[in-house]
Amino acid sequence: MKLKPIITLLLGLVLLSACTSQRPRYIIGVSQCSEDIWREKLNAELKMGTYFYEDVELRLASADDSDQKQIEQINQFVADGIDLLIVAPNQAATVSPAIDQAFDKGIPVIVFDRKTNSEKFTAYIGADNYEMGRIMGKYICTQLGGKGRVLEIMGLKGSSPAIDRHNGFMDAMKSCPNITVVASLQGDWTEESAVKAIKAYNGDLSDIDFVFGQNDRMAVGASKALSSLTSHSSPLTSIKYCGIDGLPGKEGGIACVRDSVLEATYIYPTHGDEVMQLAMNILKGKPYQKDNPLMGALVTRDNAKVMQLQNEEIARQSDYLDQLHEQSDDYLHQLDAQRIVTWMAVGIIALLLIAIVLFYRYHLNKVAMQRERVIDTLWNIPREELPAEPEQPEETPETEEEAQKSESAVTSRFLARFKEVVEARMSDSDVSVEDLAADMNLSRVQLYRKVKAVTDSSPVEILRTARLKRAYQLLVTTDKTISEVAYDVGFSAPSYFTKCFKDEFGISPSDL
Repeated sequence: MKLKPIITLLLGLVLLSACTSQRPRYIIGVSQCSEDIWREKLNAELKMGTYFYEDVELRLASADDSDQKQIEQINQFVADGIDLLIVAPNQAATVSPAIDQAFDKGIPVIVFDRKTNSEKFTAYIGADNYEMGRIMGKYICTQLGGKGRVLEIMGLKGSSPAIDRHNGFMDAMKSCPNITVVASLQGDWTEESAVKAIKAYNGDLSDIDFVFGQNDRMAVGASKALSSLTSHSSPLTSIKYCGIDGLPGKEGGIACVRDSVLEATYIYPTHGDEVMQLAMNILKGKPYQKDNPLMGALVTRDNAKVMQLQNEEIARQSDYLDQLHEQSDDYLHQLDAQRIVTWMAVGIIALLLIAIVLFYRYHLNKVAMQRERVIDTLWNIPREELPAEPEQPEETPETEEEAQKSESAVTSRFLARFKEVVEARMSDSDVSVEDLAADMNLSRVQLYRKVKAVTDSSPVEILRTARLKRAYQLLVTTDKTISEVAYDVGFSAPSYFTKCFKDEFGISPSDL
């Protein structure tokens, strides 16, 4: 391993860190159809979802209930070169062509909350508006005992939630023939629109038993408007109201149910974190579903207090996370000025570590080569070429040269005997150093010391190397499978054998 390419690479990284463009890897445009507390909550969750990704920029825009403004915002997002579009269409028929154009230009599109009039989108995520309308209709039927007069306040004309919630509500009413839907007045999701719709209605609003607002704000607006009317000189105070959204907070639907302003609401989940996760799965090529339904829940006075407390705690924790994130951002901005110095320090440390690793690997390779030379020599010496046992030492002083030859002969005979023992026990995966020592008529400590002194390796290392060399020979010269060879040479698990083989020879057994 040479140092020059590594040094070049590290210097390149330092320069890249200093010259990196500020443009994030992914830019996500979010086109909201309007601006209200439900969408503010969603935007906050989307923003929090980006905390898990360092390379994402979120660009938020609100159309303020204007089709033309939303079309212009979508076109501007496309011109700016966003990587993904998240959109809640104001009115499906009008805004869909602009969304289709973005999709046709290769920009992934996530439609959330509201649907378009075409299939040109990458994924949809949102709750089932039809089902919410149906559930609230069933709830009203139950509360009225199947008999009464009901008023509906609808959301923005032409928007998919208004259409779907109305259809679900009216289908539920079909099961209660004794309940009359007096009128379906047109609002635009705001409290003021419900007040205006009721004041502008010329029909009979007396004896209304229940008002279904397609969202909580319109239900509250209807309550204010109808409370100001009189019937037989008495305020209409016996009417019950319900809505959809179930937002937390002081002015949210859950608090309205808890405080008896509304009888019930239905949580229309925002789940901005899931929207962001879906966006990142699409951008990073991970698996995702095209249709992603979100589950809601009915809130009544029985559970409103508990749910409000839970949401307040969640909001408190979210605020705390936001504070931590802001502090982290401030800290990271302070570190930006030191980026080049930091990278240079990291580069120097990396060079030192590489030098240490190279020296260590050199030492290990040297030791391994010594061990392999000993093993290769030992395992390749024919038995007949090994020095014979001396018959009977003569009682004459040995010269230094004769003593060295005698010691060498003893060492060779010891290694030859050790080779026999290793080869005899090689296929036994349970063999231990104690077993090898016993076969040599030595203690475990004696065997270890002698093998270590002669080969600079432990008996276990010698045994493993011998097994791997035998395995290499079997793989090359026989048709046995890797598992068969592994078991033949004493490995109890083919996977561990493969790892050891690759560590020893630098290739996998399957490469042979």
